[in-house]
Formats: sequence, structure tokens, C-alpha cells
Amino acid sequence: MRSRRPSALWWLLDKEHRELVSSRAWWVMLAAIGPLVGVSFISAVRTYGEASGLNGTAAGVGEAFSPLIGVWAPTFSACEIAAAFLLPFVGIRLVAGDRQSGALKIELQHRMSAFARIAAKSLVLLIGWIVAMAAPAVAIVLWKSYGGSLYAPELATVALGHVLNAALTIALAAATAAVTEHPSTAAILTLSVTVGTWILNFIAAVHGGVWERAAGYTPTAMVAQFQHGLVRLDAVLIALTLVLAGLVVAAIWIRLGVPARRRAYETAALAAVTVTAIVAGSVATSSWDTSENRGNSFPEADEQTLARIAQPLTIEVHLAPEDPRRVDLDRRALSKLRRVLPNVRVQYVSATSIGLFEQTNPHYGEIWYELGGRRTVSRATTGEGVLEAIYDAAGMTPPTEDEGAVFRGHPLAAPPRGAAAIFYGLWPAVVVACAFLVRRGMR
Repeated sequence: MRSRRPSALWWLLDKEHRELVSSRAWWVMLAAIGPLVGVSFISAVRTYGEASGLNGTAAGVGEAFSPLIGVWAPTFSACEIAAAFLLPFVGIRLVAGDRQSGALKIELQHRMSAFARIAAKSLVLLIGWIVAMAAPAVAIVLWKSYGGSLYAPELATVALGHVLNAALTIALAAATAAVTEHPSTAAILTLSVTVGTWILNFIAAVHGGVWERAAGYTPTAMVAQFQHGLVRLDAVLIALTLVLAGLVVAAIWIRLGVPARRRAYETAALAAVTVTAIVAGSVATSSWDTSENRGNSFPEADEQTLARIAQPLTIEVHLAPEDPRRVDLDRRALSKLRRVLPNVRVQYVSATSIGLFEQTNPHYGEIWYELGGRRTVSRATTGEGVLEAIYDAAGMTPPTEDEGAVFRGHPLAAPPRGAAAIFYGLWPAVVVACAFLVRRGMR
């Protein structure tokens, strides 16, 4: 009995591999991701170069640039597009195709759990996605050939974020393909969930509050954090929980001989367990800033000083959700502050969502800080202004700034030489040639 399970697993992995490389959907995704990455990479390098002094622009501006934000975030964003609009069709085809062709009945004859079958399919799909990520790897090689700077931890973080995003897409596609009867229905359901997460982000931007916290765990928000070099433990745990839940749903519904009512009850029980796990994962506060410029963190001296604050900090912000100053406050200060002070509580006060007609209120725009019974007010939304107000409320002396620790950036005034020929010409040609040879060899 023990010797049959490995053989059945290897048989299934080989079968799924053959299904993947014979799938037109995968080859189409592979051919399309090259030009998608090329558009993003060429535009990013050109903008980065002009800001660094290319073609007579203001030299020295690029000294404040980080390749992570200037090049890799926009370049890898093409992978996010491919994961949202191309990868689901590959996954649905691999899972639902077995039901349509009758291959699923043959699989059920092997002594293997339903979850092992889904896990094997998902593993092959994830490997197929990693192969597709060779396109941004080519961009990395080109950037290095231009003389650009590379910082391995932040690049690894960006890649990890997109692998997690792909795993979420694969799990969702597997679940919808197993639940529905037809691949087209599964595709519509998958895209509906994707669009639903975008709607949640829009609602969060307007209303804030609990919506804003929930939107922080959507794939779009998660990828954005990784693209800025930030690894949050709660986001990783919740993403892995959703991936596992999607695979288990697929395993539940792929069992054709089990009554639908029983599968529905099992799905409901799984949903309850998943919600509990998500709530438990959301309380994790650990995070790691892997960016070279420490763009997600305050200066080390300030973080060491803030760490000495033991009392809870309450911040009352009189800004509307759609006010640009509130966006600056969240991104430049509060997101960094939450990583240092877990006991910080932020309250937003506004009568409207846009704040257009609240400007006449003399208190609109004020930010109140309360710490240990002491209160202070400020209108600054920058990181420096927030730190100054907190030190004032805490009665602490600000630390001396270390000029040697300031990130000076890596300007590069170089055009994207050869990138268009590689991504628009060579990449599609190589993919088409490989598809022809592989599919011909399998006949």
C-alpha cells in the first residue's frame, strides 16, 4: 500500500505537467507576459533615467530615487495584471478540463485523497507561473547591464508577493472550477471575486474604518505592500489561510460521488474555520522592512526612542477620507508608526467623505495627540511633523539625526537599450517556437 501512493502521486504530477504544457491558455499567458513586462519596464527605466538627468533634465533629482519604487514596483505590476486576467483561465482549464474530458473519473480510480489531487494540480500551476516570471527576471538582467543597482532582499520580497498573489489566484480558480459545472461559469465567478476586491478597496477609500482594515488584506493591497519592500506577518498568514481554504473547497467539491448537501455542509464548516483563522492571523503585528531606503520605517534613532513609550497613544485626525492630506498622513507616518507602537489608536473625525465643505471649520485639518494625559495638536501630515508632535506629547527630546544613515539613492541616467527588441520581438518568438516544439513532441 505504501509503495502505490508515491507512484500514484508521480503519475498525477506527470499527467498535470503534460496537461499544462499542452494547454494553449498557458502558452498564451507566457507569450503575453513578456510584452506586458516590457511596457512597464521600458516606461519605468525611461522615467527613472530622465529624473536622473537623462536628455538634459535636472541632474541630481534621481539621487532620491530607489530602484524598488522607480523600477521594480511598476515592472512587476505586469505580473499582477497577468495573475488577475490570464492565470485564472489556465487554472480553470487544468481543473475543469478533467471533468469535461472524463479524466477525473480515471483519477478517482487511484488511491489518493481529493486534497492530494488538488494540491498536485496547484503545484504544477504554481511552477508554471514561476516559469512565466522569467520575464521580470530578464528585466533584472537588463537593468544590471545598464549599470543599475540591485538590492537582493527587496527584490526577493517583491517576487514573494507576486508568488503569493498567484497562489491566491490558483486557489480561487481551483475552487470555482470544482464548484461549478462549466469552465465559463467558473471564469465569470473568478473574475467577479477579483472585481469584488477592487470594489472593497474603493469603498475603503471612501468610508475608511472597518472597510479600510478589511481592504488591507485584499490581493491588491498585499501586493502593494510587498512591492514597497514590506513583509507583514498578518498579511502572509491570512493569504496562506485563504490559499489553503480555496484548495480545501476544491477538494470537497471534486468528490463527485459525495452528495451535494454533504459537500455544502462541509463547505460551511470550512468557512467558519477560515474566518476564525483570519481573525486570529489579523492580530499578528510582526513586520519586516526589506527596502534598502527603509521607506516603510522611521529612522532607526527615532524608532529606538519611540520604543521607550509604554503608554497607549491616541491620535484624533480631523480629515475626510478622500482628503489628500489624510492619504499622505497614512502613508508617510501612521503606517510607519503602527509598526513601532502596537498600542496606537487612530480616530478619524469628519462630517463628509470629501471634506470640501468642511474647510470653513476652524478645527478641520487638526491632528490631536494624547499620551499619558497630555494633549498636543498639529496640522503636519509628514513623518517629521508627526514625530515632533509625539515627542511633544510624551515630553521627550527628539534624537539627533544621523546624516550618515540617510539614503542617497542610486541615480541612473541610462535609456532602456535593447529592451523593446527583447520583450516585443525575441520573447514572443521564443515562446511560440517552444510551444510548437513541445506540443509537436507530445503528439
